[in-house]
Amino acid sequence: MADRTQFGLSAIDSVPLHEKVYLELVRALMSGQFTPGQKLTSRKLAKELGTSDMPVRSAFMRLQALRALSPMPNGSVEVPVISADRFSQLTAVRTILEGSATELATKRINGNNLRAIRRHSSELTLAAREGDIDDYLRKNYAFKFSIYRHCGNEQMIFLIETVWMQVGPFLRNLAMGFEDDLSSILDIDYHEEVVAAIEAQDAARARAAIVRDIDEGAAHILRQARFPGARG
Repeated sequence: MADRTQFGLSAIDSVPLHEKVYLELVRALMSGQFTPGQKLTSRKLAKELGTSDMPVRSAFMRLQALRALSPMPNGSVEVPVISADRFSQLTAVRTILEGSATELATKRINGNNLRAIRRHSSELTLAAREGDIDDYLRKNYAFKFSIYRHCGNEQMIFLIETVWMQVGPFLRNLAMGFEDDLSSILDIDYHEEVVAAIEAQDAARARAAIVRDIDEGAAHILRQARFPGARG
């Protein structure tokens, strides 16, 4: 039988279009590319994605079920504006889930994985020093999930992603207070400590570092951001 690879053909991407659109919107939510309170329409997003309205509307319905988007009367959706209490609750969930995922992943990460994590860490530092909050949020997402996805527990990853879809847009507030020098955000960012702990295969220290990173970032947001119903 002839070798079917001899013609230089590439495998056909079998992922349905509606799933690709959904995953792209999930990525944008988790990496803080949408802002709290932002209105989204299927027509505008479909044009940007180069698709019809239908797969975008399908994604909207799935994301509403996960509380990542809120329906509007005119058929559009809104990125939710969360309260300080809800943000604190989501942060508490994050420390439990992401701390556990980091601890589990540290025991499983090999040399190739570690090189990728180091690269993401360096890119995260560079984004902060270059003062680009959009790139910083994208790199923060890429760095953390380059660790979590090695935890060996798909259900845990699903839960982490679900929480991130809700909290991701609000992480844009990390830039508040650092408008003149975003590199100062590295004072409350412990990704290099996380990498050092993973390199040492110290799972408990890696967990503590990621929890500290989450907690101090959240505390900064709670100090700097204006929440619905907050005074002052």
